[in-house]
Amino acid sequence: MTTLLILIVVVLLAVALWQLTKIFDLTQVGGNVNDTQVANDNDNKVNGYLMFGFLGFIYLTTIYCLLNYSHFPLIGDSASEHGPEIDNLMMISMVLIFFVQTITQALLHYFAFKYRGKKGQKALYFADNNRLEFIWSVIPAIVLAGLILYGLYAWTNIMFVDEEDADDAIVIELYAQQFKWEARYSGQDNVLGKANVRYIEGVNNLGVDLSDPNAQDDFASSELHIPKGKRIIFKMRSQDVLHSAYMPHFRAQMNCVPGMVTQFSFVPSLTTAEMRDKPAMIEKVANINAIRASKSQKLVAEGKTPLDPYTFDYLLLCNKICGASHYNMQMKIVVDTPEDYKIWLKENSAKTIVQAVKTAAAEAKATEEKESATTSVKDTTSSNSKDTTVVAQAEQKH
Repeated sequence: MTTLLILIVVVLLAVALWQLTKIFDLTQVGGNVNDTQVANDNDNKVNGYLMFGFLGFIYLTTIYCLLNYSHFPLIGDSASEHGPEIDNLMMISMVLIFFVQTITQALLHYFAFKYRGKKGQKALYFADNNRLEFIWSVIPAIVLAGLILYGLYAWTNIMFVDEEDADDAIVIELYAQQFKWEARYSGQDNVLGKANVRYIEGVNNLGVDLSDPNAQDDFASSELHIPKGKRIIFKMRSQDVLHSAYMPHFRAQMNCVPGMVTQFSFVPSLTTAEMRDKPAMIEKVANINAIRASKSQKLVAEGKTPLDPYTFDYLLLCNKICGASHYNMQMKIVVDTPEDYKIWLKENSAKTIVQAVKTAAAEAKATEEKESATTSVKDTTSSNSKDTTVVAQAEQKH
C-alpha cells in the first residue's frame, strides 16, 4: 500500500511539473523567445556542464554503493576448497571493471565538454588512425585473454574430476522438480543406480530402476548432508523444466537439464557450525534478527504470528526462474564433520528407496485386502438380511 501511494505521489508531481512548464510557456507569449530546434552556443555550453554533472553523479553513486553495500557480496565467506580461487577471479574482474569504468567515463564526459559545439568551429575528420586502433584493440585483447585463460584454468581444476582417481569421493544425485529438491545417496557401493522418469510411480518419485543391482542401497533425503574435507561429486537431473543448482557459499552452480545428467564437484572446507561461528556471519545474523524483531513487533501489534529468529544454514537454491513458486525451491545443506556424517549416514542408509517401495506396496495390498474383506462382510450381511425378510414374509402368508 505504501509503495502504491508513493507511485501516485510521483505521478501527481510529474503532472504538476508538466503543468508548470505550460504555464511558464504562456507567460513568455509576446516576448523574445528562442523556440528554434537548432542548438546555439549557450545550449551546447549548458549540455557540456550537464555532462560534467552527470559524471559527478556516476562517481558519487559508485562511492555510495561501495560504502553502503560492499558487505552484501559473499566474497571471503567461501566454504569450499576452490572458493578462494573463484573469489580471486571475481575480485580481479571487479577491480578491472571499476578502473576502466572510472577512466573511460571521465574521458567520455570531459571530451563531450571540451569539444562541445561552438559557432564557426568545425570537427576534424580523418578516416583512420592505425596507432589508435592498435592501442584500443590490443590492450583490451590482452586483458581479456588473461582473464579468460585464468578462468579456464580455474574451471578446468574444478570441473574435470576423474571419479576413479578421486580418493574417497562421495557420489550424490540432486534431483530437481517443480518446486523442490531431493538428494539421492549412492549407499555402500558408492554407485548410483540407473534412473529414468519412465520409472516414476508412487513413492518412487525419483524414477529409480529398482531392478538395477546398484540401486538396491540407494536412499533419498530431503536434507543434503555432506562431510567436511571429502570430495563430493554431484550428479544432477531435472524431472520437468530447466533448473539450476546454485550453492552460493560453495561457489557452485550447474544447470539441471531434463533428459540428461550434469555434474559438479567440490570439497567442503567449513562445517555449518564453523561458518556460524565466523565473526562476519555472527554480525550478519545479528543484523537480520534485529530486522526480524522489529517486524515481529508490528505483527504482534496486529495480532499476527511473530517471525522466528534466523539461524544461518547453507542452502541449495534454484537459480533459474522455473515457475510460480521458483522462489521457494530450496533445500537445507548441512556440512558435518566426517564423524557426524558417518552417524547420520548410518541412521538413514537403512531407509532405501527399494525398501520404501516394498513397504508402500505391502501397505497398499493390506489396505486392499481390508477393503475387500469389509465389502465381503457387507455383502454377506445384506444377503442374510434379504433371506430373513423372505422367511418373515412367507410366515405371514401361512
